[in-house]
Amino acid sequence: MFRTTRHRLGYRKKREYFHDGYASKSGIVVWLQRFVMVVLVIVLMVFLMLLGDVVHADENYQQLPQVNLQDVSEGSLLLRTGKPGMYQQVPILHSDVDMRISGMIMRARIKQSFRNPGQEWVEGIYVFPLPDQAAVDHMRMHIGDRVIEGVIKEKQEAKRIYEQARREGKKAALTEQERPNMFTNSVANIGPGETVVVEIEYQQVLRYDQGKFGLRFPMAITPRYIPGKPVSENITVTGTGWAKNTNQVPAASRITPPVYQGRGKINPVSLRIELDVGYPLLEVKSLYHRMAQRKHGVGQITLTLAEGDVPADRDFELVWTPDVGHAPKAALFSEKIKGEFYHLLMVLPPEQGAEGGQPMAREVIYIIDTSGSMSGTSIEQARRSLLMALSRLRPRDRFNVIQFNSTTDLLFSQVREANQRNLRRAQRYVRDLDANGGTEMAPALTAALKGQGESQYVRQVIFLTDGSVGNESALFDLIKQHLGQSRLFTVGIGSAPNSYFMRKAAQYGRGTFTYIGDVREVNEKMAALFTKLESPVMSDLDVQFSNGVQVEAWPKRVPDLYHGEPIILAAKTSTAGEKVIIKGMRSLAPWQATLNMTQGRSGEGIGVFWARSKIAALIDSVHEGADKTKVREEVINVALTHHLVSRYTSLVAVDVTPTRPQNASLDSHALPVNLPQGQNYQKIFGQLPQTATPAELHLLIGFVLLLLVWLIMHYRLFARITGEHDK
Repeated sequence: MFRTTRHRLGYRKKREYFHDGYASKSGIVVWLQRFVMVVLVIVLMVFLMLLGDVVHADENYQQLPQVNLQDVSEGSLLLRTGKPGMYQQVPILHSDVDMRISGMIMRARIKQSFRNPGQEWVEGIYVFPLPDQAAVDHMRMHIGDRVIEGVIKEKQEAKRIYEQARREGKKAALTEQERPNMFTNSVANIGPGETVVVEIEYQQVLRYDQGKFGLRFPMAITPRYIPGKPVSENITVTGTGWAKNTNQVPAASRITPPVYQGRGKINPVSLRIELDVGYPLLEVKSLYHRMAQRKHGVGQITLTLAEGDVPADRDFELVWTPDVGHAPKAALFSEKIKGEFYHLLMVLPPEQGAEGGQPMAREVIYIIDTSGSMSGTSIEQARRSLLMALSRLRPRDRFNVIQFNSTTDLLFSQVREANQRNLRRAQRYVRDLDANGGTEMAPALTAALKGQGESQYVRQVIFLTDGSVGNESALFDLIKQHLGQSRLFTVGIGSAPNSYFMRKAAQYGRGTFTYIGDVREVNEKMAALFTKLESPVMSDLDVQFSNGVQVEAWPKRVPDLYHGEPIILAAKTSTAGEKVIIKGMRSLAPWQATLNMTQGRSGEGIGVFWARSKIAALIDSVHEGADKTKVREEVINVALTHHLVSRYTSLVAVDVTPTRPQNASLDSHALPVNLPQGQNYQKIFGQLPQTATPAELHLLIGFVLLLLVWLIMHYRLFARITGEHDK
């Protein structure tokens, strides 16, 4: 029987231990015990401090002036502080979106209104999503009735101009690209009670797939998982996000905006779309938002949100289907700028059924993301999609299932035949999947791509994920390095998937991509994907222009096409040209089409489309081994010429007159964003970081291991002492 004494935590005489034999314990053992205990205490203290950083994701606001509810006289966005009854007043954001669709181009204008409800001068910083192929080419700052046009500058130069204006008390706005689908707007020196409007314009080419046109407008950002070890502060890469920069994601602080945790939703958005396609439409459908429609003529419709403003908490998607007989087979749009001709070419190869004879057997590897950001409705969509995919396997196929979060787990150690026994086991495995933990994607991709199938099998990897990672570039390198004979198909899951990752991963994986934002879409979207997987691929595509015409076309190598997908090409030519010949192979049968360039339609924005396509191809070339310095110089040259925001260029607008008094301070506010619809904050951040970042989780694991070592040492010591005593 052990007896507790008042000396339990303090120094005790030797006779108070089990027996006097304790005195025989060596000094080195005592020293090691004390050393381990000290290390455990230090690690625990550091862990608790870091844990506090995670729990209080709004720490950026803790040093700002605080108000109580009695001080607030108008509608405000208030964030709780550590003091009871005290709040931070944050600038209020409202966005108005106006889209115009004509031909193959969508032109959008977004007005972001930054209102300062407080009594201090503030700077508003807002990180927001855009389509990953958006070409941002204009920015204006509205101050009352005055409009200041933004100018394009090299990124560091634009930042220097903005910071100088900020210090001098001048109103200024800066638009920067963080990722192709993530941007930051900064607005300096917004006075008490003032509203400053930042207007940006962008365009994108519409997606045409399996008989339908569509556009996707992202309105929310799924919190990114940030792998790697925190690095020392880098003054060239500083942001206002909740994540620290790491060795794998050097700009993590710039892509992790604070997430709003208050009641209701913030950042309302209004949306208006002018659709003018010029041909009869069979159907126009908004997938996730109710829209009011007003028809004006053939193919002319005005759409607005039926509920007025909506919170920016899930992506907007619109699809429309041409009436029977009006679906395009080919289209050519041209624009002449400063003596040069720019072209947008779209050609849809004829449909063809499945190959004659017995289809080739497939080896299919399914990867499913079960990280914290996939919690809620997303994991339900992913499970349903995967179960449907398993049901499409044939007995001669082989398969495996890989799930990942903080760790990677394979259903089978190697691929198995798709017999009933293995399929039943896989179905049970999938039904039991739950979402929790981090998004360690690289090990899962490596496991899926490393085992190349035998020659008689067509090897396909189907990847179901929301793509919420910050190390996209490293993952693209991994895919390119390990792809082999496999083809990678991505399925974007949830209300706000990372569209940049989904599209580019499929591009590097020589596959295609789709999105599922609602459980009710699973059957339709997955059936469309299976049609592509089971249909012959159009390969060896080549585009030839008229002899004597100097051409610069992007992409240089036209990717393989799957069922229902068109060829989309951007070209710049020295003359108008006469014809274009497109050749390809499908099921070993040649295919060819000729397009008369003299019959093309004139269009606006084609030069911008070409420049955006070239910039994307240049950035891609880095993964092919191109010199980064030369790529940077060429990107800057193209972006400055065509007035485009890029990885290396930004838009900046500065008012000429200082408005903030010299003795007035300036408070910087990172505007929070909504957590995407259907996601669970505790599953993503919680008391321990999960999708957010693995650093503190690794620290906890280390603490637990040290504790186990300490317990083992004491257990062995206790066993040795009691053993000697029994003798």
